[in-house]
Amino acid sequence: MDTVEIVAAALVVANVALVARRSAWNYPVGIAAVALYASVFVNARLYADAGLQGVFLLLNAYGWREWRRSRAAAGTVVVERLGAGARFGWLLVTAAATIMLGAGLTRWTDAALPWWDAALAAASLVAQFLMARRAWENWVLWIVVDMVSVGVFAARGLWPSAAVYSLLTGIAAWGLCDWLRIRRRQTAARSRGAGEVRA
Repeated sequence: MDTVEIVAAALVVANVALVARRSAWNYPVGIAAVALYASVFVNARLYADAGLQGVFLLLNAYGWREWRRSRAAAGTVVVERLGAGARFGWLLVTAAATIMLGAGLTRWTDAALPWWDAALAAASLVAQFLMARRAWENWVLWIVVDMVSVGVFAARGLWPSAAVYSLLTGIAAWGLCDWLRIRRRQTAARSRGAGEVRA
């Protein structure tokens, strides 16, 4: 087992648990995790996942700013909801990105699992962006990504990561349930004109 992978995996667990609790501290922890995971994925020849870590770094910086703004404006991290059109649009973006990235990985690299790698990368980017925007739907994507990642990492012999992503599937399910609960409370408070509910 690689020590860097173990540390990165532990940071990812801490990161996701902090996201589920709607703590903005998830972002510095996430930045550390993606920096370490970039080297792990390069060594495993999962190039889309490796490149994804750089984009995650930028999305973590963006999300940190957005969550701090939400907390400053409302006293809490407000949970948002996508409309039906936005959900469909993000699914199309995910599919298109998967096709483009998968074709590129197949043609120009020796990627081990180019199409799975591409699909996970595309869905992860969309999920990370939706998380930065505080949309509860991010958790649905993360559950799918985490479940598929378990199989991909196991196929590449990344056993600590496969184990962690099994755990992350459960944390993501918890995050989804908790964010939906908070969203209902915040919506009810707004409809009563009482402002945002702190949780």
